[in-house]
Order: sequence, then C-alpha cells, then structure tokens
Amino acid sequence: MGKQLIAQGAEAKIFLVDSTTIDKESINILRTDFQSNEQINPEKKTATKKESPLILNQTPYKKFILKSRISKSYRHPIIDKQIRIRRTRSEAKILNKALSLGINVPSVIKTEKFNLEIEYIKGDKLSEKLNYFSKQKQSTAMKMLGEQTAKLHDAEIIHGDLTTSNTIFKKNKLFIIDFGLGFFSPKIEDKAVDLHLIKQALEAKHYKNYKELFEQFLSGYAPKDKEKIIKKLETVEKRGRYKH
Repeated sequence: MGKQLIAQGAEAKIFLVDSTTIDKESINILRTDFQSNEQINPEKKTATKKESPLILNQTPYKKFILKSRISKSYRHPIIDKQIRIRRTRSEAKILNKALSLGINVPSVIKTEKFNLEIEYIKGDKLSEKLNYFSKQKQSTAMKMLGEQTAKLHDAEIIHGDLTTSNTIFKKNKLFIIDFGLGFFSPKIEDKAVDLHLIKQALEAKHYKNYKELFEQFLSGYAPKDKEKIIKKLETVEKRGRYKH
C-alpha cells in the first residue's frame, strides 16, 4: 500500500504516503473532497473541475504527510469549504514563515484546497520516548524545545497545541509539528497559553519529573518578552485552577 492512515482527529485525517508505491486507487482515496467527492482523475491526473492537478510521483520526498481536512455536516456547505480552505492555507503560511526563520518545522510540499502535503519527519515523538531518554537527553530535548518555542513566539507564531505529542527528536534536533491550531498573534497571553499547554502535557504524560522537565524547557526559552510571558503564565494557571 502506498498510504497509511496514521491519525484522525476532529479536524483532519493524517496519512503517511509512500510516493514510490502509490497506486491509482490510493490517488482516488487521498484526493477525495470529503464534502462533494470531487476527485483527481487517476488516468489524466487532472481535476474533474477547475482544480490544480496534484501529481504524487513528482514530490521530492519518497515519504510525506498528507493532511486532509474533514467536512463538518453541521456547517453550511459553502461556509464549510471556506473554513477548511482558509485553515489549510493558514497552516501552510505558518510553516513557511517558521521555516524561513530557521525554526525546525516540516517543509510544505504542496497545498490544494483542503489538502496539505508536508515533509515527513521520522524520529522519536517525545510523548512516546521522552520517559525512556537518559536524564541528559531529556534535558537536551526540553531545552531545545524551549529554544524553538521562543523563536516561534518572537515571530508572533502561536502553536495552539504545544504538547510532547507534537514534538519530534531527530538526530539531535528538535522539531515541532502539527500547526493545525496555530495562528499569528503578538499577545503575551497567547504565548503564555502555549507554555501552559506544554506544562500540562508534561504533568500528564511525564509526571515523575515534570517540574524538572519544565524548568529545562524554560532554560532554553528566552524570547524578548520572557518575563512578561512567565508572569502572564501565572495568571493563566490561576484561572485554570479556578475553573477546575
């Protein structure tokens, strides 16, 4: 098989695609418009309507991630399409901006309506491997995550779902993935919420030493507004405890 469904959330289906073995049937499945079932013609490799053709075997990557945003039946069809197109373009814009600044994120290969093709980063997902790293490697990974997050925040990029599930350690580099909930914002509070999310993720999945891990994250996290962000983090946490 040339494709494998590796994740499915409320917003999108995530496929790992092997472009060297993809077949015509897989093209049909992967290129389906979840709302209207518009498809790429596998024989001519052109769209049934006025869409840009997407030819899989032209990608420079043997394997890549295909993210297809799912239609929501509770939304009006026109609004649904607009939302999915806008969010796909927004995610691509965020990734391209981050990459241009030297931040470790996947490269964008191609976008088409609700589909986003991005580089496949093969490495250790921190949510699965961090607990088994040596203390030194844990410290290195968390400090790197802090450094990468600081670069995002200085560029006014908010991840929106900053957890160890969306971070990959590969060859002594830390990559941040899945910007589906990301957006641009200069607000201190939005940056503080990112920190709150990673702190919560550490406490939930790496509870044995989550405080130490978060301190290591903060040792690498040095954006220009660090003091203001840390102060706002305290407010965000207090608000969360009150709600709980």
